[in-house]
Amino acid sequence: MISDFFSNITQWYMDHINYGTITLLMSIESSFIPFPSEIVVPPAAWKAAQGELNIGLVVFFSTLGALIGALFNYYVALLIGRKLIYKFADTRLAALMLINPAGIEKAENYFIKHGKSSTLIGRFIPAIRQLISLPAGLARMKMKDFLLFTFIGSTSWNIILAALGYFLYSQRELLDKYYKEISWGFVILGVLFAGYLIFKAVTYKKVNK
Repeated sequence: MISDFFSNITQWYMDHINYGTITLLMSIESSFIPFPSEIVVPPAAWKAAQGELNIGLVVFFSTLGALIGALFNYYVALLIGRKLIYKFADTRLAALMLINPAGIEKAENYFIKHGKSSTLIGRFIPAIRQLISLPAGLARMKMKDFLLFTFIGSTSWNIILAALGYFLYSQRELLDKYYKEISWGFVILGVLFAGYLIFKAVTYKKVNK
């Protein structure tokens, strides 16, 4: 079951938060495979507040992961082209990954409207954040510009998420008391997200019968 998979991944991450896992999951979050950054960065920042990690390195490695994922999307779009991107987006597998032609078209139109800055601003917008690198690749955006704007946007977003997780540590007595419950809360978020993916896949199947 997909829900069990996401539950296991989330629980595994909660038990193994380090710079490597932060980079890995943020790479996934920034590529085709949906995995919310809200589940990755705040818990890591919380660990940093406890002295187990460095908050600056949490932001650095989360941004590094975001850049890796963004570059993956950029080169996929660059190499296979617009036609195949849209053809893939119309498949059941793409629907399971929260990708559809309308979403790609939305990201593409956003890129056309806002130009280079879209790779920065788009990092803050749900549904756009994951896909904004695709139109950048299709448009063959200059790599230095792509990296610069993606870096600024990703860093800013990760700082916000890290600050949220770090701030929560000010309530550490309450958090320590309910650490187990909070950990399971993140697991539940992962399961709910997986449920949403399943719902999208089932809906896609019914619509395309």
